Amino acid sequence: MGLCFSSTPTDEDESESHAQFEGGNVTLITTKNAWDEKLSEAKTQGKVVIANFSASWCGPCKAIAPHYVELSEKYPSLMFLTIDVDELTDFSTQLEVKATPTFFFFKNGQQIDRLVGANKPELQKKITTIVDSQVPTAHK
Repeated sequence: MGLCFSSTPTDEDESESHAQFEGGNVTLITTKNAWDEKLSEAKTQGKVVIANFSASWCGPCKAIAPHYVELSEKYPSLMFLTIDVDELTDFSTQLEVKATPTFFFFKNGQQIDRLVGANKPELQKKITTIVDSQVPTAHK
């Protein structure tokens, strides 16, 4: 499981696009206003939000990004967001993001879970648990 704690992005890192963190059904969040809008939208639609707090310079973030995109395509009933901690520093600090990647799980605007690190099996397990809990008992 990989973690990044801090880094000084190089000019090369700065010039990279966020393309590696987007795709599938993943929405890149670049402003606090966009975050608030998406959280409100998810609440209205009854969707659980999975928020990936990552950084363009973080190796483990880059490594898990394709898996995160795959999960977003596999579970369209969930809302997948990616937040660059360097773009939304104050917000990331407010949520106590101390390492990247950190995944937050929100339901009805409230945090219900969190996962720190690029742990694919654990991320899959948490998402499966959420999806299974949304299925009406009669259909299980």
